[in-house]
Amino acid sequence: MQTWLVRGAALAVVHAGSAVAVAALKAADPVGWHGLEALVLGALVGVAAVWAAVDGWRGVVDRGRAWVIAALVAGWGAAVLGVVGRAVFVDQTGVSALGQALTGGAAFTALLVLVPAGLGLLVGPRLALRELPADDEDPPAATPARQAPSPRRRNAV
Repeated sequence: MQTWLVRGAALAVVHAGSAVAVAALKAADPVGWHGLEALVLGALVGVAAVWAAVDGWRGVVDRGRAWVIAALVAGWGAAVLGVVGRAVFVDQTGVSALGQALTGGAAFTALLVLVPAGLGLLVGPRLALRELPADDEDPPAATPARQAPSPRRRNAV
Protein backbone atom coordinates (compact mmCIF):
# COMPACT_ATOMS: atom_id res chain seq x y z
CA MET A 1 0.00 0.00 0.00
CA GLN A 2 1.24 3.48 -0.77
CA THR A 3 2.94 5.31 2.08
CA TRP A 4 0.93 8.48 1.54
CA LEU A 5 -2.38 6.62 1.52
CA VAL A 6 -1.81 5.02 4.93
CA ARG A 7 -0.70 8.29 6.51
CA GLY A 8 -3.44 10.36 4.87
CA ALA A 9 -6.25 7.95 5.70
CA ALA A 10 -5.13 7.48 9.31
CA LEU A 11 -4.77 11.20 9.91
CA ALA A 12 -8.12 11.89 8.23
CA VAL A 13 -9.83 9.49 10.61
CA VAL A 14 -8.02 10.97 13.63
CA HIS A 15 -8.82 14.56 12.64
CA ALA A 16 -12.47 13.84 11.80
CA GLY A 17 -12.99 11.78 14.94
CA SER A 18 -11.56 14.45 17.17
CA ALA A 19 -13.57 17.19 15.42
CA VAL A 20 -16.80 15.22 15.86
CA ALA A 21 -16.02 14.49 19.52
CA VAL A 22 -15.35 18.17 20.27
CA ALA A 23 -18.50 19.18 18.36
CA ALA A 24 -20.57 16.69 20.36
CA LEU A 25 -19.21 18.00 23.65
CA LYS A 26 -19.85 21.60 22.59
CA ALA A 27 -23.40 20.74 21.51
CA ALA A 28 -24.16 19.28 24.93
CA ASP A 29 -22.64 22.23 26.83
CA PRO A 30 -21.43 25.14 24.68
CA VAL A 31 -19.45 26.91 27.42
CA GLY A 32 -15.94 26.12 28.58
CA TRP A 33 -14.49 23.81 25.95
CA HIS A 34 -11.77 26.14 24.66
CA GLY A 35 -9.06 24.40 26.67
CA LEU A 36 -10.11 21.02 25.30
CA GLU A 37 -10.07 22.38 21.75
CA ALA A 38 -6.51 23.62 22.24
CA LEU A 39 -5.40 20.26 23.68
CA VAL A 40 -6.99 18.34 20.81
CA LEU A 41 -5.38 20.64 18.26
CA GLY A 42 -2.00 20.18 19.93
CA ALA A 43 -2.42 16.41 19.96
CA LEU A 44 -3.30 16.36 16.26
CA VAL A 45 -0.25 18.44 15.41
CA GLY A 46 1.88 16.18 17.62
CA VAL A 47 0.69 13.02 15.85
CA ALA A 48 1.78 14.36 12.46
CA ALA A 49 5.10 15.68 13.78
CA VAL A 50 6.05 12.48 15.59
CA TRP A 51 5.01 10.21 12.72
CA ALA A 52 7.02 12.28 10.23
CA ALA A 53 10.02 12.35 12.58
CA VAL A 54 9.89 8.55 12.80
CA ASP A 55 9.78 8.39 9.00
CA GLY A 56 12.84 10.63 8.84
CA TRP A 57 14.62 8.60 11.50
CA ARG A 58 13.89 5.34 9.67
CA GLY A 59 14.92 6.83 6.33
CA VAL A 60 11.67 6.13 4.48
CA VAL A 61 12.18 6.59 0.75
CA ASP A 62 10.48 9.65 -0.81
CA ARG A 63 9.04 10.73 2.53
CA GLY A 64 8.68 14.40 1.59
CA ARG A 65 6.37 13.73 -1.32
CA ALA A 66 4.47 11.13 0.70
CA TRP A 67 3.72 13.67 3.44
CA VAL A 68 2.58 16.37 1.00
CA ILE A 69 0.12 13.98 -0.65
CA ALA A 70 -0.89 12.58 2.75
CA ALA A 71 -1.71 16.10 3.94
CA LEU A 72 -4.02 16.62 0.96
CA VAL A 73 -5.69 13.25 1.46
CA ALA A 74 -6.08 13.93 5.19
CA GLY A 75 -7.62 17.34 4.49
CA TRP A 76 -10.25 16.14 2.08
CA GLY A 77 -10.87 12.90 3.94
CA ALA A 78 -11.30 14.66 7.28
CA ALA A 79 -13.68 17.13 5.65
CA VAL A 80 -15.97 14.43 4.30
CA LEU A 81 -15.75 12.24 7.40
CA GLY A 82 -16.31 15.23 9.67
CA VAL A 83 -19.52 16.25 7.88
CA VAL A 84 -20.78 12.66 7.93
CA GLY A 85 -19.83 12.25 11.60
CA ARG A 86 -21.54 15.48 12.65
CA ALA A 87 -24.63 14.49 10.65
CA VAL A 88 -24.84 11.11 12.34
CA PHE A 89 -23.65 11.79 15.90
CA VAL A 90 -24.05 15.49 16.70
CA ASP A 91 -26.69 17.37 14.78
CA GLN A 92 -28.36 16.97 11.47
CA THR A 93 -25.65 18.61 9.39
CA GLY A 94 -26.60 18.40 5.75
CA VAL A 95 -24.86 18.29 2.41
CA SER A 96 -24.79 22.09 2.41
CA ALA A 97 -21.93 21.99 4.94
CA LEU A 98 -19.81 19.88 2.59
CA GLY A 99 -18.79 22.80 0.36
CA GLN A 100 -17.27 24.78 3.22
CA ALA A 101 -15.67 21.66 4.68
CA LEU A 102 -14.04 20.72 1.36
CA THR A 103 -12.52 24.17 0.89
CA GLY A 104 -11.61 25.98 4.11
CA GLY A 105 -11.81 23.01 6.44
CA ALA A 106 -9.76 20.77 4.18
CA ALA A 107 -7.10 23.45 3.69
CA PHE A 108 -6.84 24.00 7.44
CA THR A 109 -6.53 20.28 8.12
CA ALA A 110 -3.95 19.89 5.35
CA LEU A 111 -1.86 22.63 6.94
CA LEU A 112 -2.28 21.02 10.36
CA VAL A 113 -0.67 17.93 8.87
CA LEU A 114 1.86 19.44 6.48
CA VAL A 115 3.60 22.01 8.70
CA PRO A 116 4.34 19.73 11.67
CA ALA A 117 5.21 16.90 9.28
CA GLY A 118 7.76 19.16 7.62
CA LEU A 119 9.30 19.93 10.99
CA GLY A 120 9.29 16.25 11.86
CA LEU A 121 11.03 15.42 8.59
CA LEU A 122 13.75 17.94 9.45
CA VAL A 123 14.25 16.67 12.99
CA GLY A 124 13.83 12.93 12.36
CA PRO A 125 17.11 12.18 10.55
CA ARG A 126 19.03 13.99 13.27
CA LEU A 127 17.69 11.59 15.90
CA ALA A 128 19.92 8.75 14.75
CA LEU A 129 21.74 7.20 17.67
CA ARG A 130 25.47 7.43 17.62
CA GLU A 131 27.37 4.22 18.13
CA LEU A 132 28.46 3.92 21.71
CA PRO A 133 31.26 1.56 22.76
CA ALA A 134 30.15 -1.64 24.42
CA ASP A 135 30.67 -2.03 28.16
CA ASP A 136 33.63 -4.36 27.74
CA GLU A 137 35.37 -2.17 25.16
CA ASP A 138 37.58 0.79 25.90
CA PRO A 139 36.56 4.11 24.42
CA PRO A 140 38.70 5.27 21.52
CA ALA A 141 41.90 6.92 22.70
CA ALA A 142 41.99 10.64 22.30
CA THR A 143 44.78 11.93 20.13
CA PRO A 144 46.92 14.52 21.86
CA ALA A 145 46.69 18.00 20.48
CA ARG A 146 50.46 18.38 20.41
CA GLN A 147 52.90 15.54 20.08
CA ALA A 148 56.22 15.52 21.86
CA PRO A 149 59.11 16.60 19.66
CA SER A 150 61.09 13.74 18.18
CA PRO A 151 64.74 13.47 19.19
CA ARG A 152 67.06 15.04 16.63
CA ARG A 153 69.57 12.87 14.99
CA ARG A 154 73.18 14.06 15.14
CA ASN A 155 75.45 13.41 12.29
CA ALA A 156 78.72 11.75 13.12
CA VAL A 157 81.79 13.64 11.99
